[in-house]
Amino acid sequence: TGAAGAAPVERRTLVEAVLDTGQRLLALNEIFVGHRSHQSARYRIEAEGAAEDQSSSGLIVASGTGLTGWARSIGEATRLTLGIGAEESAVGYWVREPFPSVATGTTVRAGKLAGTALSVTSRMNEGGVVFADGIEQDFIAFDWGRRVELGPAARRLNLVVA
Repeated sequence: TGAAGAAPVERRTLVEAVLDTGQRLLALNEIFVGHRSHQSARYRIEAEGAAEDQSSSGLIVASGTGLTGWARSIGEATRLTLGIGAEESAVGYWVREPFPSVATGTTVRAGKLAGTALSVTSRMNEGGVVFADGIEQDFIAFDWGRRVELGPAARRLNLVVA
């Protein structure tokens, strides 16, 4: 809220992805990390002191605003729901269909990030992507060895509510 007579403003949290190349993406709802065809993605995930190699259908990192869409669907299907407010300086992450094997784990599946980042290192020879808000054509390549840090952005979206 601002001066007298000014419309109230909600300061929505954005999700940010920063690659080791310096490329950056911002999203109001969510950022997807995985294979462009949504087939099996291989990567190393690090969150809150835990790390493991995984094979999955990719992962998403969502803001509180994004919890009404794709993230909600994944959370309900996996029974891994997180409560995050649209203006809260936090985001959630969910791994989609992690596959256990001799070389891959499934323990790092979902969590809330506030003041910390999720780190993902690609183990895909080709086809790895990072994209925002479901816009698959506007992606950043995420192939073998690339690293991305994901978390709440310092920048906010100011939504005027009347």
